[in-house]
Amino acid sequence: QLQLVESGGGLVQPGGSLRLSCVASGFTLDYYAIGWFRQAPGKEREGVSCISSSGGSTNYAEFVKGRFSISRDNAKNTVYLQMNSLKPEDTAVYYCVRVLTVKAMCVMISSGSWGQGTQVTVSS
Repeated sequence: QLQLVESGGGLVQPGGSLRLSCVASGFTLDYYAIGWFRQAPGKEREGVSCISSSGGSTNYAEFVKGRFSISRDNAKNTVYLQMNSLKPEDTAVYYCVRVLTVKAMCVMISSGSWGQGTQVTVSS
């Protein structure tokens, strides 16, 4: 079964950090651009960041620029999202999913199926 599994979420205080992991199961991540999305209660799902298959191209939503960093280790079949300087408004369920590539650049438009996500709660 082809799936992506998210982990690494939890409860953290404002200003803290978390690193999310997205592990592929049943397929090799090497050929796919991967994106992170999030959905807060009562809000629509929104794109956070994406990374091209080679890792050479990344893209960030304005509200996380300078705080979040996406990376990948194809040898471990894993994509990471390092989240620093977390704010209460970052509280959401975070999902990873395959995304589109346009002219070798990732685009935060999903092209695969969604997993269960991992809950991130930023609160004092």
